[in-house]
Amino acid sequence: MSSTLQPLPHGVAIFGAVRPGYETILTHDALSFLTALVRTHRGRLATLLQVRRDNQARFDDGRLPGFLRSVPEAREPGWTVAPLPADLQDRRVEITGPVDRKMVINALNSGARCFMADFEDATAPTWANLIEGQINLRDAVAGTITYQVPGRTYRLNDHPAVLLVRPRGLHLPEAHLEIDAQPCPGALFDFGLYLFHNANALRAKGSGPYFYLPKLESHVEAGWWNDVFVQAQELLGLPLGTIKATVLVETLPASFQIEEILWQLRDHSAGLNCGRWDYIFSYIKTLRAHHEFLLPDRSEVGMTQPLMRSYAQRVIQICHRRGAPAIGGMAANIPVKDDPAANEAAIAKVQADKLREVTDGHDGTWVAHPGLVPLATAIFDEHMPTPNQIGRQREDVNVTAVDLLRVPRGRRTRAGVEHNLRVGVQYLAAWLAGSGCVPLYQLMEDAATAEISRAQLWQWVRHGAVLQDGTTVTPELVRGLLEDELPQLPPSPTLELAARLFLDMVLATELAPFLTLVAYEHIVERTP
Repeated sequence: MSSTLQPLPHGVAIFGAVRPGYETILTHDALSFLTALVRTHRGRLATLLQVRRDNQARFDDGRLPGFLRSVPEAREPGWTVAPLPADLQDRRVEITGPVDRKMVINALNSGARCFMADFEDATAPTWANLIEGQINLRDAVAGTITYQVPGRTYRLNDHPAVLLVRPRGLHLPEAHLEIDAQPCPGALFDFGLYLFHNANALRAKGSGPYFYLPKLESHVEAGWWNDVFVQAQELLGLPLGTIKATVLVETLPASFQIEEILWQLRDHSAGLNCGRWDYIFSYIKTLRAHHEFLLPDRSEVGMTQPLMRSYAQRVIQICHRRGAPAIGGMAANIPVKDDPAANEAAIAKVQADKLREVTDGHDGTWVAHPGLVPLATAIFDEHMPTPNQIGRQREDVNVTAVDLLRVPRGRRTRAGVEHNLRVGVQYLAAWLAGSGCVPLYQLMEDAATAEISRAQLWQWVRHGAVLQDGTTVTPELVRGLLEDELPQLPPSPTLELAARLFLDMVLATELAPFLTLVAYEHIVERTP
């Protein structure tokens, strides 16, 4: 069953099925707005992506990331980001998740202060997921969203969380919509459609269009987003600064440009977030050519490692210096229903993690499951009685370039190889089947975990890492262990494809920039 669209703007072509309801998102006016953004900004976006490739080539040749001196304005004393809106003053607990309808309702009703609806790592970018996600968020903003199962109707409560939206990263295309015979950038697709359909309704409610920006690698990329925001507001008649964006500091190069990123977005900034899992992936990817930066097992690279602690404290220090909130990282643990001992251990990990964040000076934190909202809230309530702790300047922090490059200590084990294979393949199988948020081994995983898993295995194979038992990680070892693991994994129609793609990426001569780019072609369903 399909629906009829209004006439498309000149140069726009849609190759995704148009199901009933999709026409309310893909309107002529919305697509005209999106087209204006794309035509203005895609050329510079292409240049920025080439700069990323050039920078990686320099890192591969031996150069290491370092602090900048090219934006002296960002170092000047006294400037701060624009004042925060009232509903972003207190963000002590945020929940994240995909944009499917039931999840949106449950997250908004969870008791968290904010909900980050994720078009990126927690959503497999099928055409249906993306358009239906836009419908779900529009209905949530309008307060009309419901979800029915036999005997029950889910709807919003009287005090839903503040909504923030994470569009896809700059690297991802949207193959189902072309503008001037080129795929629309996925980031602009997600951002533009949500902004167009919801900005005025959000403002009428006393809120606004709030975003998270993922995977930025430089302040120049932040400046690109700022220019997008300025044009979008002009086109829609919105005052400058209506849009607010929190940048995820989740790449190693970005951690050296924190102040410059805030400077570029100062009219639109809602602070920074420590995207810890993608940060580990970026550390591997950026330093992939250097044997001396081999990581231990993924499970040992926690936030108490000096590398991770330095990065988080630097985010806090600079955010507070510039009047911006610093949001902590994700607790991916989920309650374990049938194992009291395992559940107690998971809760203890979350407690320690959130206590460290609030006492370090973070103004909020992330959880992945509604069951953890009360726990995280209680910890922040006890140690942060004010809406935030931006006034805590952390003058005691002094993070050097050496600190941001320090190699985590720990073991490399066969169990670590096996776990990376199990998690990476199962996650990719679920992603290929249309699900980007997957519970695995008592954790709620998204694409970042799969990226760490395959990048770490690639790194170990590339450099012939030696495991604790004396075994060298070779292509033959990885193939053999994957053959042993596959029969033990839950069967699925996409498991074989996922295993093949994952192994190919692990054993490739070059490390693919993103797993999702490699796998994307397998979920594209273009109609004539």
